[in-house]
Amino acid sequence: MYDAIIIGAGVIGAAVARELSRYQCSILVLEKGEDVCVGTSKANSALVHAGFDAKSGSMKAKYNVRGSLMMEELCRKLDVPYERNGALVLAFSQEETETLVRLKRQGEENGVKDLAILEKEQLGKKDPDLSKEAVAALYAPTAALVCPFLLTIALAENANVNGCEFLFEKEVTHIQKAGEGYEVKVSSPANPGRQESYLGKNIINCAGLYSDKLHNMVSKKSYQITPVKGEYCLLDKSEGTSVSSTLFKVPGKMGKGVLVTRTVHGNILLGPTAESISDKEETATSKEGLKRVLMDTKHTIPDLNTGMVITSFAGLRAHERNGDFIIGEAEDAPCFFDAIGIESPGLSAAPAIGMALAEMVAEKNNYPKKERFQEERKGITAFAALSPAEKEAIVKEKPAYGNMICRCEMITEGEILEAIHRPLGAKSLDGLKRRVRTGMGRCQGGFCTPRLVEILEREWGISKLLLTKTGGNSRLLTDENR
Repeated sequence: MYDAIIIGAGVIGAAVARELSRYQCSILVLEKGEDVCVGTSKANSALVHAGFDAKSGSMKAKYNVRGSLMMEELCRKLDVPYERNGALVLAFSQEETETLVRLKRQGEENGVKDLAILEKEQLGKKDPDLSKEAVAALYAPTAALVCPFLLTIALAENANVNGCEFLFEKEVTHIQKAGEGYEVKVSSPANPGRQESYLGKNIINCAGLYSDKLHNMVSKKSYQITPVKGEYCLLDKSEGTSVSSTLFKVPGKMGKGVLVTRTVHGNILLGPTAESISDKEETATSKEGLKRVLMDTKHTIPDLNTGMVITSFAGLRAHERNGDFIIGEAEDAPCFFDAIGIESPGLSAAPAIGMALAEMVAEKNNYPKKERFQEERKGITAFAALSPAEKEAIVKEKPAYGNMICRCEMITEGEILEAIHRPLGAKSLDGLKRRVRTGMGRCQGGFCTPRLVEILEREWGISKLLLTKTGGNSRLLTDENR
């Protein structure tokens, strides 16, 4: 029996795993996907929100502000890109300006520092390309940018190095009380008819869109998650200097609306829309949704070249009907801990949620802290960022770094090999994409994909016919003789 089983390897599950691995206990993470960061955590706005938008006194406000304050140091320790660029909430009328005042007051009640209302003349100095129709803005200097893929992967790698076990393609089908703990039954895409069982003294439910389903298996107090689909457009890096701060408009009933932001990698991200749907696996984009994203963007940055879209995507947010995070031990299911309804600002709140849940489990069970905990983690070598002397030295030592594979993002074979052979290494095209950005540039993998398939086949020692884009049945190639 494991001391703790964490269900879900998104950013919340990975954060809990890392924090709980500080303690003397055995930990298993079960993930239905083929890798970490394959659900909501891979398709969001990649923002560290300051914390002014969440209702004062809510769990969202509490964990957003705490997580935001923790994020910079966490990213430094885990070698993850982080950039504090600030955020502007734009008002286009006197009525909306009054909303800015309310948001500022709410943010200050939440503990957000240095909020300020900027007048029209100040906006042009802050971001010259802003719409001239904007009359004021709330400025939040503590808002920041992070890479959600690299953050989630880094948390999981660090947890794994500290003794946490991960099992992938294990979809939880049933949870029931068993003696002093719980029996967790799972199925696998490789053997869909075969059930496996794992025993855990404590269960930490970090299953995102399916967290309600798992909770309702063990508790009479039910929750209900509604997926909210958000569609995005990503612009080429050539447009990356168009904005400096993250730009919002005054929020409406469906949330913060379509935003414009840079990414830590130099692209411009536009979105998301907000559409409540019923299917928890529906991530298709639509003509109408993407059109709305581009039209709303023009209202914020009129001269932004939206013709430079290189890809579009959609993500799903796990909205619980009560509208707030649900974090803690279930009232009628001892040792079953929930993280339910973790929608925006879930990424920002992840460090604080991870710490809180780990402390709850450790305190409940009197788990002592380890004498030794590997706190820091070194990321994958970014060859393009090295100096000429450093490049020469690493190529001399490891010639694979001299072999350029992805021309758009300037990714070498050496970096790809690192991504494959690290703890919890990449097994698919998307696994490589999330770790080193192969296929994320202007050509979207048109040039590098054949080489990536060859490298994955060689390094994993399996037929290219078994390789996938993102696990499961997403096979890249078929056998024409079949």
